[in-house]
Amino acid sequence: MDKEALQNPRVIVIQKLYAYHLNKDSELYFPKHRYRKFIKDVVVGTIERKELIENLINKELEKNINEKKTDLMVKLMIMAAIYEFMFMHKNPVKVIISEYLKVSDSFIKSSQKNFLNAILDKASKISRVVNVSN
Repeated sequence: MDKEALQNPRVIVIQKLYAYHLNKDSELYFPKHRYRKFIKDVVVGTIERKELIENLINKELEKNINEKKTDLMVKLMIMAAIYEFMFMHKNPVKVIISEYLKVSDSFIKSSQKNFLNAILDKASKISRVVNVSN
């Protein structure tokens, strides 16, 4: 991973979520970063609302996501993106999707990128509507 990618706030979000997934008892530490608050908000928010996000995925995207076959990194990107769609309305949907597609270059095979794009596109339409109605 190049230095620029390591500074990308969403790359850090996925790294933090992955580390948390591996060890739920580990303390979440957020070092000094220009986007520290954003990183912390997305990581903590995704973890705190994991059940809500998973319910949305299971209800609305179950035909698209095979729980057993979908790579963990892809799932974490989808979950973090859904959190942003639902709770960070100042971030435009197109920006969130393009940022996670950029992040995907650091974590997944390029063959999975089209799948991620399709899922994020569908998730963005569902999650913004769902949250507005709640």
